[in-house]
Amino acid sequence: MQKLRSMTRNLSTALLAVAALTVSAGAQAQSDYSFYGPGASYVGLNAGRSDFSLGNGIGVFPSNKRDTAYNIYAGSYFNKNFGLELGYTNFGKVNRAGGSTKAEGFNLSLVGALPLSPSFNLLGKVGTTYGRTDVSAAPFSGVASGRERGFGLSYGLGAEYAFNPQLSAVLQYDQHNMKFAGTGRERISATTVGLRYRF
Repeated sequence: MQKLRSMTRNLSTALLAVAALTVSAGAQAQSDYSFYGPGASYVGLNAGRSDFSLGNGIGVFPSNKRDTAYNIYAGSYFNKNFGLELGYTNFGKVNRAGGSTKAEGFNLSLVGALPLSPSFNLLGKVGTTYGRTDVSAAPFSGVASGRERGFGLSYGLGAEYAFNPQLSAVLQYDQHNMKFAGTGRERISATTVGLRYRF
């Protein structure tokens, strides 16, 4: 029940963020700031740190919750404020419960952009991630071993700074709800920076 409330709260937060982008975009309609236009497309590559919000089981096992994450993605805009994005994220592998846990996922999101100046953009996204997880754990650790896969809610917030009309730097925070053996859905987040090329 607590996980359901948490997922509902996360979904509400993401929807409010997208709604805020919509309202703000309307307020900016008179501005000619625009990174994107109808049919504008982009590709990007980000890297950073993942955070596995998972327990370590019973007993004293060395553990860590963070690893290197990387994300490759591509998208296209319907207009200067909204579009679709498809991406792949590898969240890395962490030590846990006497074994290891790794995760990766393919993501499809509705994306929103709010241009604040000719060089600066705020970003928001909400969608779904098809995640694949693999857990190996020591016997009697209290953590189930196994592989899981399936769809879950995802959302993200970020900022974009343009060096020129084609190239920009992106800072992004994304959260994904993914299935794990024996526990149902758990949260993995990633904070990344990278480059985006528009064409």
